[in-house]
Amino acid sequence: MTEERVKAYEELKNSLTNAPFLLMTDWKLPFKISIDACVEGLGAALYQTQIINDKQVEGPIGFISSQIKPTEARHGESQMECLCVVWALEKLNYYLDGTVFDVITDCNAVKSLSNMKTPNRHMLRWKFAIQEYGGNMTIVHKSGNIHTNAHGLRRWALANTPDNPAWVQHEEHHIEGICVTDIGTEFFTQAKESYKIDKNCHILSQLLMKDCKDQSLSSKLD
Repeated sequence: MTEERVKAYEELKNSLTNAPFLLMTDWKLPFKISIDACVEGLGAALYQTQIINDKQVEGPIGFISSQIKPTEARHGESQMECLCVVWALEKLNYYLDGTVFDVITDCNAVKSLSNMKTPNRHMLRWKFAIQEYGGNMTIVHKSGNIHTNAHGLRRWALANTPDNPAWVQHEEHHIEGICVTDIGTEFFTQAKESYKIDKNCHILSQLLMKDCKDQSLSSKLD
């Protein structure tokens, strides 16, 4: 075996034996979530800073990733990062519910998501999704060149299959049959007559008419 191969073997052995190890969750300590997204996928790394051998050690609790759907790939960079936050919070909710945590991102748009004044329909939905965490969550910006915890996860994201811990299962509803029937005019006639008999329905129908000038009718409603 050549010296070059021996050196490569030793480097590989050292990398494997010193690889990041998962920490046992300490529920008394806050969490950190590093998130990152791109057209290849979404990635998130959950971390804690714990005291190990009298030293502060930041170590991983878990890693998740998922390839994105074709429709999600149409989002811009900022929207994709916001989507990644909502996805990570949903998947890691059993760790985060009721705890204090930071979301680490290299995208400023994520930091302003909760305070956005005129969000589009996607952003609005995501804004509502993160509001349940209230003051427990702090979004922290970190420069992209040092924000590496989740970078590899999003580049080589796992497929969205049952083997993926972050798998999203979409419930299927199968149509067993379709039945078409004619209600007939008698039903509608009876419905109209019942509206006339019902005091509140009669008053409401008058109030809804464009030429109704007697708005005091509303005071007669039960």
